[in-house]
Amino acid sequence: MSTESTTRGGTTRWWALALIATAQFMVIMDTSIIGVALPQMQADLGFTQHNLSWVFNAYVIALGGLLLLGGRLSDLFGARRMFATGWLVLLVGSLVAGLATNVGIELTGRAIQGAGSALIAPSALTLLMMIFGANPKELTKALALYGAAAPAGGTAGVFLGGVITEYISWPWVFFINIPIAAVALIATPALMPGGAMGGRGSVDIFGALTVTLGLAAAVYGIVRAPEVGWGSGETWIALGVAAALLVAFVVSQAVSREPLMRLSIFRTPNLGAANLAQILLGGAWIPMWFFLNLYLQQVLDYTAFPSGAALLPMTALIMLGMIVLAPRIMGAFGPKVPIVAGLLILAIGMGWLSLIRPDGNFWVDVLPASLVAALGMSLAFIPSLGTAISSARPEEGGLAAGIVNTSYQVGSALGLAAMTAIAAAFGADQLGNAQALTDGFSAAFLGAGAIALVGSGIALVTLRRTPAAEPAKDTDVTTT
Repeated sequence: MSTESTTRGGTTRWWALALIATAQFMVIMDTSIIGVALPQMQADLGFTQHNLSWVFNAYVIALGGLLLLGGRLSDLFGARRMFATGWLVLLVGSLVAGLATNVGIELTGRAIQGAGSALIAPSALTLLMMIFGANPKELTKALALYGAAAPAGGTAGVFLGGVITEYISWPWVFFINIPIAAVALIATPALMPGGAMGGRGSVDIFGALTVTLGLAAAVYGIVRAPEVGWGSGETWIALGVAAALLVAFVVSQAVSREPLMRLSIFRTPNLGAANLAQILLGGAWIPMWFFLNLYLQQVLDYTAFPSGAALLPMTALIMLGMIVLAPRIMGAFGPKVPIVAGLLILAIGMGWLSLIRPDGNFWVDVLPASLVAALGMSLAFIPSLGTAISSARPEEGGLAAGIVNTSYQVGSALGLAAMTAIAAAFGADQLGNAQALTDGFSAAFLGAGAIALVGSGIALVTLRRTPAAEPAKDTDVTTT
């Protein structure tokens, strides 16, 4: 191979990584960009105070529930094909959501967006492993850049949502996806490897339905519980249905010849432990980000634009930590040390945030504690993600990616629902009462900190200590 073609191939790989990171950025951004736009959407489309949260939940439930199916489809039909299909579905969903004239159409559009993201996310990780898996040093760097795109997407969503809502109109929080998806569709055939990782088999329709509906019912029950009561019939029916469906899913996977999720995959050393770390990391981080934004707006009276800007220092530290610090610590000590330490530092940051005051200010009450929490997130995310993906067999890369994405998203949804209930119990539903709001948000920060602390302890016990060189060895994957 000539020097020119080698250089061109190397350049193409990094452009491919840019597209993969953009995919992760967009998947996370679409969870946060609607936040500031919700009041205008409520007025224009006829949402009530009780069903307004489903603009967020419809996306997250579709995303979390369909990720395993997305991973399986990626393994069966090829990661590049599913990556492109996901962008097309996201484009259609964004168009429907932006053009919606009533509640039903809006929620349908959001669910279609979530389905598109559920195809994009696992195939993006599979493509990353295909492109960089043969070079452990490059793989660590690629995973760091991929991971840093997540917090950037979350903060950009808040920031862009505020700018778009204030200066244009709320439909554009969805329309902004359309040109990006169009560019991704054009670029994917030129940048992404094709063919490899696809295999023979069938799609487990029963498994896909039971896990998707089971996860949706669980999230629905927990999200609705603060409104209707934890002891209400609606809550117990929803959680009972969720339990029955998820049990049926597990049983079907155990007896199926071609299951959606091979249960024996969890016998792989560290895979189950790394996914559990991702569940608890999402369950702690997303509530922190959510309630910190509410504290800025509802207690400190920040408007949309400065509220988004206030999260930029935290985001910058996360990106720096993921790209520079976490890979070095992982290279020196293996993945266990940064995962355990990161979750512990995140818990400390949450505890500090719980000291917020109703008459506080950004420089004292928000910035220092949020930076500590951001440092913890940046240390734990990449090692747990990389361990969960690289532990699986190469031909099951899409499944492993689907499982770890599902873990984080479901942990995020359930953690946010639980902390919302705690915050409401301590006064966070009393709009206009700064003291009550602060007490509620403080309780949510403490609850999220407890999740991170438990996560650190579980990771300490369940993760096997591996030499720094061993994860590199495990990440070898066929490159095309």
